[in-house]
Amino acid sequence: MRVLAMALKHLRTLTPLLRFNCQSKTFGKDSTKTILVSVKSYSAQHGGEDTERAAGQTVVSERTGSVVTVAINRPEVRNAVNQETARRLLEELKAFDSDPGLNVAILHGKGGNFCAGYDLKELANHTGPSKLEQDVTKGPGPMGPSRLQLSKPLIAAVSGFAVAGGLELALLADLRVVEESAVMGVFCRRFGVPLIDGGTVRLPRLIGLSRALDLILTGRPVGAQEALAYGLANRVVPDGQALQAALELAEQISSFPQQCLRADRASAMYGCYDAPSFTQAMQYEIDHGIPVIQAEAVAGALKFTFGVGRGGKYS
Repeated sequence: MRVLAMALKHLRTLTPLLRFNCQSKTFGKDSTKTILVSVKSYSAQHGGEDTERAAGQTVVSERTGSVVTVAINRPEVRNAVNQETARRLLEELKAFDSDPGLNVAILHGKGGNFCAGYDLKELANHTGPSKLEQDVTKGPGPMGPSRLQLSKPLIAAVSGFAVAGGLELALLADLRVVEESAVMGVFCRRFGVPLIDGGTVRLPRLIGLSRALDLILTGRPVGAQEALAYGLANRVVPDGQALQAALELAEQISSFPQQCLRADRASAMYGCYDAPSFTQAMQYEIDHGIPVIQAEAVAGALKFTFGVGRGGKYS
C-alpha cells in the first residue's frame, strides 16, 4: 500500500514514458579503498575529460579512475528522455564501451529520479510522422542506448521513478542498485504505448515470464523490496545512497582481472540470449575461457600460492 500511495501521490506530475528516434547503430587493476578520490568530468561529446559541465547539458558524465558515471540531467521532468537526451546517452555509453581505460559504467538520474520514460510533451508537440528505425541492426532504440550489447558491465543506480522507458533503461544494466522508496513499473500501459526498447525481451529473461507478464499486463507499481524478491533489483539501499553504493560495487568489479571477468560475462549473456543449444553455449564458454588461462589465470594461481585470497578473503 505504501508503494501504491507513493505512486498515486506523484501521478499528476509524473511524466510517463515512450520513446522516439535518434540515429546510428550499436553492436554488439588495483582496488581503491575509498570512492572519495579525485573526480574528473568526462564527456564523449567533448572528446573525453572536461573541466566543467556545459550549461543545459541533458546528460552529464564523470570519471573516477576506471569507473564512469552517466547521469540523465533533466530533473524538472523527472529525467524523461527527449531526442537530444537519447542521442547523448547513446554517445556516452558507446564511448564507455570503446574506452580501454574504463571498466564499469553507472547509469543514474539527477534530482531524485532515475527516469520517467520518454518525454510525452515532446511527443505530443511533434508534427509529422515519427521516424523510428524498425531494423534493430541499423539504428538505436527510441530511448537511445537500449539496443546496445555492451562488452563491459553497466550498473543502474535507481532512485525515485524508473518507469516505462526508464524501466527499460534500467533493464539494460547488468545490475540494479535500488533505493528503498524507488518505484518501478510499466506505467506506459495506461496510455497504449508499447515497450519497444527491450522491455519485453529483457524483463522475462531477468525475472521469468510469469512475473514479467504480471508487470507488463497490469502496469502496476513495484517497490524496492518486491523488486529485490523478483530479482529485478540486485541491492536495496537507503534513500539517497544508490549512487554511492553503485560506485563501491563498480570499484569492486573493476578491481578484478578484467579479461576473465568479461569472458565470463560474455558467456553468460550468450547462453541467455543467443545460444541455440546447450552444447553451443558450452562450446562458447570453453572457447572464450581458454585464452584467459594463460593471460590471467596462471598469474592469479601464483598469487594464491603466496597466500593471496586464502580463506575467501577479497582484500
